[in-house]
Amino acid sequence: MKKTDLIAENGFSEGGLSRLLVHDSPYFKILNFNFKAGQELPVHSHDIEGQLSMTVLEGEGEFLGEGDVAIPAKAGDVLISDIAEPHGLRAHSDLRLLVTIAPPI
Repeated sequence: MKKTDLIAENGFSEGGLSRLLVHDSPYFKILNFNFKAGQELPVHSHDIEGQLSMTVLEGEGEFLGEGDVAIPAKAGDVLISDIAEPHGLRAHSDLRLLVTIAPPI
């Protein structure tokens, strides 16, 4: 087993989003991104198969998609999509995001 304290290990950065690789294995990857208010992860996609989940742990913002798609996001909200589908996030307040990426089995 492995335990990670996201709050202790990954703070916020004024210069840009803060990133922590929590776990990486052939089965799935877990990342923690922390955003200061106004920061964003631009809409992007990955040329691989699999799915991702984006879970807001703290704060408020919006999940971003292709075009002008913006879905409100608050603590407890989870977005699930294919990893090839365009995705991103914009923070309205300081925001902690947990991202899980799983390849097809």
